[in-house]
Amino acid sequence: MWFNALSKKKGSNKEDESSPANKNDPFNEHRYNGSNRTNAGVNDKKHVPPASLLSSTAAAVQSPGLPQIHFLSRRSPIYCTTACVATSQPLATSIGLHMLRGLGGNAADASVAIAAALAVLEPCSTGLGGDMFALHYDANTRKVKSINGSGRCPSNLNIDVVKNFHKSQLDFTMGIHSVTVPGAAQGWEDTINKFGSGKLSLLQILEPAIKLAEEGFPVSTLTALRWNQQMDCINKWYTPEEIDGGKVEMSTDGKGTAPKPGQLFRNPHMASVLRSLGEYGAQEGFYKAFPGQSIVDTIRKHGGVMTMEDLTDHTSTYPEPIKVSYRGIDVWECPPNGQGIAGLIAIEGLNALEQNRIVTTSLLDDESCHPQLSADMLHAQIEMMRIGFGDARAFVCDPDFVKQDDQDEASTKSSTEWLLNKERISKQALGLFDSEKAVVQGKPTPSSCTVSFQVVDELGNAMSFVNSNYMGFGSGLTPTNCGFTLQNRGAGFSLDTNHPNALAPRKRPYHTIIPAMLTHSDTGELYASLSNMGGFMQPQGHMQLVVQLVANGLDPQVSLSHAQ
Repeated sequence: MWFNALSKKKGSNKEDESSPANKNDPFNEHRYNGSNRTNAGVNDKKHVPPASLLSSTAAAVQSPGLPQIHFLSRRSPIYCTTACVATSQPLATSIGLHMLRGLGGNAADASVAIAAALAVLEPCSTGLGGDMFALHYDANTRKVKSINGSGRCPSNLNIDVVKNFHKSQLDFTMGIHSVTVPGAAQGWEDTINKFGSGKLSLLQILEPAIKLAEEGFPVSTLTALRWNQQMDCINKWYTPEEIDGGKVEMSTDGKGTAPKPGQLFRNPHMASVLRSLGEYGAQEGFYKAFPGQSIVDTIRKHGGVMTMEDLTDHTSTYPEPIKVSYRGIDVWECPPNGQGIAGLIAIEGLNALEQNRIVTTSLLDDESCHPQLSADMLHAQIEMMRIGFGDARAFVCDPDFVKQDDQDEASTKSSTEWLLNKERISKQALGLFDSEKAVVQGKPTPSSCTVSFQVVDELGNAMSFVNSNYMGFGSGLTPTNCGFTLQNRGAGFSLDTNHPNALAPRKRPYHTIIPAMLTHSDTGELYASLSNMGGFMQPQGHMQLVVQLVANGLDPQVSLSHAQ
């Protein structure tokens, strides 16, 4: 998903080894995945009006276990002169625009309204049982700020408890102890409090989503297919008696049947939760209220150890975003525990290769031939991305659990300063890269998850926002009478006690969801707000989109139409 704000100039045309995977630790099992869903927008002063919005298309969408869906249409840029919204769902987009145009809200207000709408419309990707991250661009100060709305491990959970309870890594990945504190509710409220217009209450912002849940909505084709594929993930938590008695939530008949494409689906329990959150706020209306109690009761019913204190102690954080510069453009990401740093390492490695004239991404004379599609350029990007993934999977963890000790090697390597050290990355890139063959180790685990979207308001403020359950419905566990499922984000932890990302009480896991923002290095003006879906491949998508737009000068729709 991509939105580009008014650009007064184009990007300039200036031209240690990865840690090996631990074969005994499933967290370090690296395999490659290149699938994602995305929307995009572009604005270049030379070619388009002051703002634009663009959505990508593809020849087909196919996921394991799903029939192939063919798209026989072409998408062109959607241009606009004031506010812009890019989401994965037309109803969510219309709600975002209503917040901006109809109610006078800003980018933050619209983002939370969209996040809530998508929690209703696409529950097999996102919801109140999950987490959120966002980057905010302030057009007045030209500053980028971040919010980390990810939850923590229960205080009574440790690696021994997990290994004694779960028979295998897979059992843990989708099991009861993979459920971490859901951070989305607090994150939504904090986004409004910190970046909102102040004109709208949380209830007003959530009202369109409440209406969708109460009155029902037609389920989109792809959502219906994914819902059906993943329904067993929900059904497994119910007894045969509960299924026969029509107790299964998130189903059309209470017996575990997923909605069909176009079928109207109502979720009154979700509407009640959203209304409680809107009226009383995250703490009093969610964590301390009936949703929080239901979360704890349901988890403990199935052998989990989460407590009310785990929920009520939850807080969002506002870490300083991190960046690298690429051809006159600053690329911003949220810092760890998110994996955005993997993309930044890859971009910095590509910088080293370009500056030493080992590769080039300059435009060719023949504009029909795009250099990013050449074998040489794809090889360079893949190898640099492998360096990024190798570093991230080996060292990224909750920074609150990193010892502040310059003499401790493990602590040093998990620090953002060490990971983004330009000299270190350059040495690694130049030392490892072989133009003739693949030599770098480190790849993402195949996965697909998340909703992400972009909003820019009429003042030029922007939000890059990502919300997720992690793997589809996450754990699939549905708190009684709540209408949403709980994430399985704890599966992002390592069960190796010596790993920086080892599971521990009150610790945040390695996180896949990453918003991004691009600004001009010299002026701080907004260049682009972007993100993409796709689990562990998201940093790869960021790197490719940045290179295609900034270095190759491609129309974002053209770059998005190519495989990521």
